Amino acid sequence: MKILIIDDSRTMRRLLSSFLAPLTENIAEAGDGQAALTVLGQEAPFDLALVDWDMPIMNGLDFVKTVRADSRYADMKLMMVTAQNGFDTVSQAIEAGADDYLMKPLTEEMLFDKLRVLGMAE
Repeated sequence: MKILIIDDSRTMRRLLSSFLAPLTENIAEAGDGQAALTVLGQEAPFDLALVDWDMPIMNGLDFVKTVRADSRYADMKLMMVTAQNGFDTVSQAIEAGADDYLMKPLTEEMLFDKLRVLGMAE
Protein backbone atom coordinates (compact mmCIF):
# COMPACT_ATOMS: atom_id res chain seq x y z
CA MET A 1 0.00 0.00 0.00
CA LYS A 2 1.21 3.50 -0.86
CA ILE A 3 0.11 6.33 1.46
CA LEU A 4 0.39 10.13 1.22
CA ILE A 5 0.17 12.17 4.43
CA ILE A 6 -0.71 15.84 3.91
CA ASP A 7 -0.45 18.11 6.95
CA ASP A 8 1.33 21.38 7.62
CA SER A 9 2.43 20.06 11.02
CA ARG A 10 5.65 18.08 10.72
CA THR A 11 4.88 16.53 14.13
CA MET A 12 1.50 15.27 12.93
CA ARG A 13 3.02 13.86 9.73
CA ARG A 14 5.62 11.98 11.79
CA LEU A 15 2.97 10.69 14.21
CA LEU A 16 0.76 9.41 11.41
CA SER A 17 3.77 7.86 9.68
CA SER A 18 4.69 6.00 12.85
CA PHE A 19 1.11 4.73 13.22
CA LEU A 20 1.08 3.54 9.59
CA ALA A 21 4.54 1.95 9.57
CA PRO A 22 3.17 -1.57 10.28
CA LEU A 23 1.07 -1.36 7.10
CA THR A 24 3.69 -0.10 4.67
CA GLU A 25 7.11 1.42 4.26
CA ASN A 26 5.83 3.34 1.26
CA ILE A 27 4.73 6.62 2.85
CA ALA A 28 5.19 10.06 1.32
CA GLU A 29 4.55 13.41 3.00
CA ALA A 30 3.55 16.91 1.96
CA GLY A 31 3.09 20.10 3.99
CA ASP A 32 0.15 21.51 2.01
CA GLY A 33 -2.27 20.59 -0.75
CA GLN A 34 -0.24 22.16 -3.54
CA ALA A 35 2.90 20.26 -2.52
CA ALA A 36 0.78 17.10 -2.34
CA LEU A 37 -0.37 17.60 -5.93
CA THR A 38 3.29 17.79 -6.95
CA VAL A 39 3.99 14.53 -5.10
CA LEU A 40 1.00 12.90 -6.80
CA GLY A 41 2.26 14.02 -10.18
CA GLN A 42 5.69 12.54 -9.52
CA GLU A 43 4.92 9.41 -7.51
CA ALA A 44 1.33 8.35 -8.22
CA PRO A 45 -0.56 6.12 -7.85
CA PHE A 46 -1.29 6.23 -4.13
CA ASP A 47 -3.84 4.02 -2.43
CA LEU A 48 -4.65 6.44 0.38
CA ALA A 49 -4.17 10.09 1.29
CA LEU A 50 -4.66 11.43 4.82
CA VAL A 51 -5.53 15.11 4.44
CA ASP A 52 -5.52 17.93 6.99
CA TRP A 53 -8.06 20.70 6.45
CA ASP A 54 -6.22 23.83 7.61
CA MET A 55 -3.02 24.30 5.63
CA PRO A 56 -1.34 27.20 3.87
CA ILE A 57 -1.17 27.58 0.07
CA MET A 58 -3.88 24.96 -0.62
CA ASN A 59 -6.17 23.68 2.11
CA GLY A 60 -7.40 20.12 2.43
CA LEU A 61 -10.88 20.74 1.07
CA ASP A 62 -9.48 22.30 -2.11
CA PHE A 63 -7.05 19.39 -2.41
CA VAL A 64 -9.90 16.87 -2.17
CA LYS A 65 -11.93 18.76 -4.80
CA THR A 66 -8.94 18.96 -7.14
CA VAL A 67 -8.09 15.27 -6.78
CA ARG A 68 -11.69 14.14 -7.24
CA ALA A 69 -11.90 16.19 -10.45
CA ASP A 70 -8.98 14.20 -11.91
CA SER A 71 -9.85 10.69 -13.10
CA ARG A 72 -6.23 9.52 -12.64
CA TYR A 73 -6.89 9.47 -8.89
CA ALA A 74 -10.35 7.90 -8.92
CA ASP A 75 -9.21 4.82 -7.00
CA MET A 76 -7.31 6.69 -4.29
CA LYS A 77 -9.08 6.79 -0.91
CA LEU A 78 -9.12 10.20 0.78
CA MET A 79 -9.50 10.61 4.53
CA MET A 80 -9.70 14.01 6.16
CA VAL A 81 -7.71 14.00 9.41
CA THR A 82 -8.36 17.34 11.04
CA ALA A 83 -9.37 19.33 14.09
CA GLN A 84 -12.28 20.80 12.11
CA ASN A 85 -15.16 18.94 13.70
CA GLY A 86 -18.36 20.78 12.90
CA PHE A 87 -21.17 18.99 11.09
CA ASP A 88 -20.90 21.47 8.21
CA THR A 89 -17.19 20.80 7.69
CA VAL A 90 -17.68 17.03 7.76
CA SER A 91 -20.52 17.40 5.24
CA GLN A 92 -18.41 19.63 2.99
CA ALA A 93 -15.56 17.14 2.98
CA ILE A 94 -17.79 14.16 2.18
CA GLU A 95 -19.63 16.12 -0.53
CA ALA A 96 -16.26 17.13 -2.03
CA GLY A 97 -15.28 13.48 -2.30
CA ALA A 98 -13.56 12.49 0.95
CA ASP A 99 -14.17 8.83 1.74
CA ASP A 100 -14.01 9.30 5.50
CA TYR A 101 -13.29 11.84 8.22
CA LEU A 102 -11.20 11.50 11.39
CA MET A 103 -11.09 14.22 14.02
CA LYS A 104 -7.97 15.28 15.91
CA PRO A 105 -6.81 14.59 18.51
CA LEU A 106 -6.63 10.97 17.45
CA THR A 107 -5.16 7.68 18.53
CA GLU A 108 -3.63 4.86 16.55
CA GLU A 109 -6.70 2.76 17.35
CA MET A 110 -9.03 5.44 15.98
CA LEU A 111 -7.02 5.64 12.76
CA PHE A 112 -7.02 1.87 12.27
CA ASP A 113 -10.76 1.70 12.94
CA LYS A 114 -11.31 4.13 10.06
CA LEU A 115 -8.84 2.27 7.84
CA ARG A 116 -10.74 -0.97 8.45
CA VAL A 117 -13.98 0.73 7.40
CA LEU A 118 -12.25 1.76 4.16
CA GLY A 119 -10.94 -1.77 3.65
CA MET A 120 -7.33 -0.58 4.02
CA ALA A 121 -6.43 -2.56 7.19
CA GLU A 122 -7.41 -5.79 8.89
